[in-house]
Amino acid sequence: MGNVTSSVAARLAFFPPEPATYGIEAQDGAGSLLRMTGVSPDAGVEVRALPTRAGTRVVSAFWRHPAARLTLLYSHGNAADLGQMLGLFLELRAHLRVNIMSYDYSGYGASTGKPSEYNTYNDIEAVYDCLIKEYGIEEEDLILYGQSVGSGPTLHLASRLQKLRGVVLHSGILSGIRVLYPVKVTLWFDIFKNIDKIKQVDCPVLVIHGTADDIVDFSHGKRLWELAKEKYEPLWIKGGGHCNLETYPEYIRHLRKFINAMEKLAKDSKAAQAPTSSSMAGEMPTTWEGNAVQQQQQQQVSNP
Repeated sequence: MGNVTSSVAARLAFFPPEPATYGIEAQDGAGSLLRMTGVSPDAGVEVRALPTRAGTRVVSAFWRHPAARLTLLYSHGNAADLGQMLGLFLELRAHLRVNIMSYDYSGYGASTGKPSEYNTYNDIEAVYDCLIKEYGIEEEDLILYGQSVGSGPTLHLASRLQKLRGVVLHSGILSGIRVLYPVKVTLWFDIFKNIDKIKQVDCPVLVIHGTADDIVDFSHGKRLWELAKEKYEPLWIKGGGHCNLETYPEYIRHLRKFINAMEKLAKDSKAAQAPTSSSMAGEMPTTWEGNAVQQQQQQQVSNP
């Protein structure tokens, strides 16, 4: 019974667009960078195919903003791939003034392999490693954003990072089985056990959910927010469904407010970590201290 239920949940969890809405090809003289085909060309995006621990290659796309202080690692929802999400990512980059990194799960878009819960975990880990090694993004400057099924890999990674700046859960799920049945306990064969993992996340969590969501009930978002250690003011979009929250004006306003708050936290945190004159006193005098020492030495020379 357990294996059957788990298999059903897994099938319901993944609906990669078929055929994919884009392809990839090599760029002449661009090293490991690729080009997305079948979509409008975008000179501002860097596309890569990243190896994962599962042996697949996951396609990632990085949009840089020249004034960005933070980077958003976006795990998209079901039945979508990077080609379909391009417009939203460009809007988010412009309105939020952040770098955007997104990717297609194994079996989605031009990523190889088959979609599964654990492959999504391997996928996001490979993308995170790329952000650290290729782009020099620090954990303290990173916000993880998970939409719908993307809340699974998002909370998987967030529960393992200690210095993450923030998390956004957009139409997130408590677990795979709970989308189908209102079970009260976590079953061993369940997938995406977000209800347990969110308790291990230490950074601020913003939850966004539509009150009229007929795919993932509003109760999922409400419970995720209740279980978060560090709650940020949630956004409950009245009448919002599962796939249209971006069309509501309060969506971008509230998200911008959250980004501003996280930027301030990042700035304050770095200021607090900066060495002070008192901490450096044993190593090197400050300018005014150095001048005082120099004057005293001069007086000793002139008045033996």
